[in-house]
Amino acid sequence: MFDALTDRLGKVFDGLTGRGALSEKDVNEALREIRVALLEADVALPVVKKFIDDVRPLAIGENVIKSIKPGQLVIKIVHDALVETLGGDEEQPPLKIDSPPAVIMMAGLQGSGKTTTTGKLAKRLKDVERKKVLVASLDVRRPAAMEQLRILAQQVGVDALPIVEGQLPPDIARRAIQAAKFGGYDVIILDTAGRTTLDDQMMNEAAQIAEIANPQETLLVADALTGQDAVETAKRFNERLPLTGLVLTRMDGDGRGGAALSMRAVTGLPIRFIGMGEKVDGL
Repeated sequence: MFDALTDRLGKVFDGLTGRGALSEKDVNEALREIRVALLEADVALPVVKKFIDDVRPLAIGENVIKSIKPGQLVIKIVHDALVETLGGDEEQPPLKIDSPPAVIMMAGLQGSGKTTTTGKLAKRLKDVERKKVLVASLDVRRPAAMEQLRILAQQVGVDALPIVEGQLPPDIARRAIQAAKFGGYDVIILDTAGRTTLDDQMMNEAAQIAEIANPQETLLVADALTGQDAVETAKRFNERLPLTGLVLTRMDGDGRGGAALSMRAVTGLPIRFIGMGEKVDGL
């Protein structure tokens, strides 16, 4: 997912290692090229600015200028900073799904791949974690979404909450949690309604459902190809919902990776999963 950025940074790094001594001017020139590379990869401007501001004092420090291999040291500083921006080397803690029925709430804009991701996650929890999973669609504005989730559930071998015509999302959430308790399910995944744009009504409804369901995990699903819009989406959702992680979809179509870097840096949330393609095991 970082193909284009890797290629561009590789050229910058080759220029650094190809020299013996490095002056402050050489390092500043390299940082300018890194800045352009990050912006071209669709990393948000504030994230790029902070990244360069953090790296610059380390890269032009006395230890670097006087070292035997200054180019290698600058590369290590940039690499470490990129890893830190993406959340560091530490392993992500597992999903909090040990207290049945654990509630996972899926949030995101319409078209972000939220319903497909719900199906993929259900399959993963069933096959890898050996959990008994129930999925429920709360998207009453798009009846096709409810039917889509029912079909996906069938495909991956998990149960879907029966559709009741005319029921409102908060009532569906309550019914889903009751069904999960009585049915002995380990995990219930709530697929909330998406909108084409962020609006107060959508946010209020999502916040209300979060209050009712008290989810152990609230995952924001965002389309990596929307770039800067994905960053704004993450920021707005993070202000209103108790988000615990990010899921980036269509990463197979994005060789730049800027959305991943930006969203992680802006929200401070871990990237829990990456969606690749339409197949149900592509998570």
